[in-house]
Amino acid sequence: MDGKQRQSRVYGRLGFKFNNRGALFVLLSLLGSAGAAAQTPEQRPDFARFYQPSTSRLLVETRREGDSLRLLLNRPAGPAGQPLPTLRLTVWPSYDTQRPLWQATQRLRLYPGADPASAVLVLTVALPAAQAPAGAVLQVRLDQPVLNNQLTGSDQNPATAAWLRLTPERLARPFVLLDSMGLVLTRPYVRSGEAVAIAGFGLGQPVRWRRYATSAAALPPFADPRRQPAAPRTLGVLDSSAAALPAGQLLRLPQQGLYALRVGGAGGEPVRTVPLLVVETSFPGQSTAPELIEPLLYLTTAAERQQLRQAADPKRAVDQFWLASAGGDQARGRDYIRRYYGLVTLANELFTGHKAGWLTDRGLLYVVLGAPASVRRLGTGEERWTYDALDRTGRATIFTFRPRPSTLAPDNYELVRRPEYQTLWYAAVERWRKTLTAR
Repeated sequence: MDGKQRQSRVYGRLGFKFNNRGALFVLLSLLGSAGAAAQTPEQRPDFARFYQPSTSRLLVETRREGDSLRLLLNRPAGPAGQPLPTLRLTVWPSYDTQRPLWQATQRLRLYPGADPASAVLVLTVALPAAQAPAGAVLQVRLDQPVLNNQLTGSDQNPATAAWLRLTPERLARPFVLLDSMGLVLTRPYVRSGEAVAIAGFGLGQPVRWRRYATSAAALPPFADPRRQPAAPRTLGVLDSSAAALPAGQLLRLPQQGLYALRVGGAGGEPVRTVPLLVVETSFPGQSTAPELIEPLLYLTTAAERQQLRQAADPKRAVDQFWLASAGGDQARGRDYIRRYYGLVTLANELFTGHKAGWLTDRGLLYVVLGAPASVRRLGTGEERWTYDALDRTGRATIFTFRPRPSTLAPDNYELVRRPEYQTLWYAAVERWRKTLTAR
């Protein structure tokens, strides 16, 4: 198989109550900062656990309210009479510094207007915006109620901890998105037909939107970006709203694509943009034939994918593809299907932003190589993923992702591609395709 053929193979409810302006109001009193303990280089966090499967994740959204930064999160309601948990808040200058800027512990409160009898509650605390400068990192640790005289939780447990990079955009945005049940929308996507609402602080603001086509899949980790066709500098607008949506009204976006929601313009308030991806109803999973075939992009040639699409029964054809990969062993074939599409689903949960997670650079590695053994975040914002023993030498391989944020892709990361990754990549692809003895 020559280089071109090989390249082709890889790619070929809670009731938030609005006033008549559609705004939410309230500021909580703040607790003072506590003493800051230093962390040694050996204690600097490894974020690998955040990229492992988890039945629960602590997801936090923020909203600027005057001189405070409010944190909002959804939590299942506990037994009646059980106290609400507390949050340990720590602001770090960056991911790799040794001393925090500020620390405090605050008890979560039910957001005013929410129904305390609901199964899921919206909880909130606020911190002084002056203690959260742009470029810093906010560490949020959830301490569950005391069980057997023990506080449950962990700094690196995705169910009880979250880390937020405090970008200027995040610190300035005076609104959050809510779903149709009044819960905080903690994911950057909605499914076709889902409704969202803008919950702002202060004067209710009108909403407009523009819709863009999503971008293409990531290139292989060895591809030279300089040799790729130049990408357009701007995305073409597919359509846009003709008139502003009144504040507080539910917004439904039935067509799939990347939306730029433009909020503001009333009372001198600046217009701020928040991206929102509208996806198929089965997302982050896969149920239709196209949803099963497209993620095979990283393992197949264009001709193979075309054959799968044109098959009389495309879903059965996908099953046959994996059965062939498993050497005819049906149990093993089912295991490969479960593992591969499980990685696609996890990549969608973890890395979706301006496009589906599996299409991103981080999703690319995650789907084919699996979860990294170690993830370090540097003061520059870079992520360094370490994989153990990708080749026969047993040496660790490090991949570096650099932040490349934009208005429509605030959490975008680009892989630093290197030619030496080529052999490792083809070996990983072949392990998926011919896995009789590799796993």
